[in-house]
Amino acid sequence: MSVSLVGTVVKPIHPEGRKFIAIFAAVTLVLWLVWAPLGVIGTALTIWCYYFFRDPIRTVPMEEGQIVSPADGVVSLIGPAVPPAELGLGEAPLVRVSVFMSVFDCHVNRAPVAGEVTAVAYRPGKFLSAELDKASEENERNGIVLTMHDGTRLGVVQIAGLVARRILCEVDQGAMLERGDRFGLIRFGSRLDVYLPEGTAPRVSVGQTMISGESILAVLGDDRPAEARGE
Repeated sequence: MSVSLVGTVVKPIHPEGRKFIAIFAAVTLVLWLVWAPLGVIGTALTIWCYYFFRDPIRTVPMEEGQIVSPADGVVSLIGPAVPPAELGLGEAPLVRVSVFMSVFDCHVNRAPVAGEVTAVAYRPGKFLSAELDKASEENERNGIVLTMHDGTRLGVVQIAGLVARRILCEVDQGAMLERGDRFGLIRFGSRLDVYLPEGTAPRVSVGQTMISGESILAVLGDDRPAEARGE
């Protein structure tokens, strides 16, 4: 097998996934001893678990002002929304871009911009489908605020989904992140909301596929509609 093919098939794994892969593998071994068809199913599920927790290397764009997607998945919602009160971003609506992650997407979350983590706020809640608009208000969530060098703030909220039962945030208040740095993970289907700074318009549309740390959501201070940018 060539090096390039190995790199395509074999991916780095997030540490959070190791225990789950071990459990899936152990159960699969038992299933093979019980009945071969069950072993085949278990093997398929173990492979799925391995790929769920994959943590691939990403090429982060470095142009000034770019805001990248914090998650792999599909843009499910775009529109004005009041940020969660616990983030301290004010009561005025900001443009919210939501990225829905299915159980087949990579679930490692990355910082949309470089900055200091000036707030980390967890709130328990329900486990409605993450595709629903009301999931932003009613579901379990964890939000962080990134404050950039010029004082501009951006909010990112991890939202648990229908089958997600744990949000993992790996940064604390005061941490310094670069654009594209890993900051957390959500297990088994979920969503990320990004609250763009005032005066910034999204460069994506609903239904568009995002790659965490690579796909550009917006450019700071650019509030032109897509047609004005020739897109």
